Amino acid sequence: MMSGRMHRGWPGGRGRGPGRGGWQQADLPGAEDAAAWLQGRLPDGWFTGAPEVTVDREEILIVGELPPVEGEFPDTEAGRADRAAAVAGRISRFRETTREERIEIARQAEHRYQRKVAWGARIGDTVELFTVASVPVMTRLRQPERIVLDTLVDSGVARSRSDALAWAVKLVGQHADEWLAELREAMARVDELRAKGPTGGDKTA
Repeated sequence: MMSGRMHRGWPGGRGRGPGRGGWQQADLPGAEDAAAWLQGRLPDGWFTGAPEVTVDREEILIVGELPPVEGEFPDTEAGRADRAAAVAGRISRFRETTREERIEIARQAEHRYQRKVAWGARIGDTVELFTVASVPVMTRLRQPERIVLDTLVDSGVARSRSDALAWAVKLVGQHADEWLAELREAMARVDELRAKGPTGGDKTA
């Protein structure tokens, strides 16, 4: 029996909605059990172990490990290219042969959790994500922050301010995993305490 691993973009998988004309936090069901639900729903034999399940306010991303490609590939430029081609072919085959079942599982999960579902596959260090959501995020930046983005654009690191902002967020995520994990745990603890409410003290009949 495999056990799914879930990474959450917000405690409980719940988001704080935009307010006017959009969904509210109370409107979005929790996704704490998404990894467990998928564990029971996914067909046996798809992946070599538990898939990695990542949940945020808009999307559930499921990435599973596929069996390694067979054959020996010499540690040469040609050998590495052949191995990369074999890995790409294996992932492509999985994507095509499981398409109909993945669509049905995604439909059920989207109904249950009110989030889009995306898929990916991994072989070793190679990860390929299939159709994933690209969600616009509105924000206001002061001049110092805009100058940082414009510097990234002017230097050719990013094509636009939005690309620069996405690049910066990705960089922070890569170098602050431990801190972000601690922050999420702290927020989850706050949510738990808020749900429990005040306890203790004298009680009157």
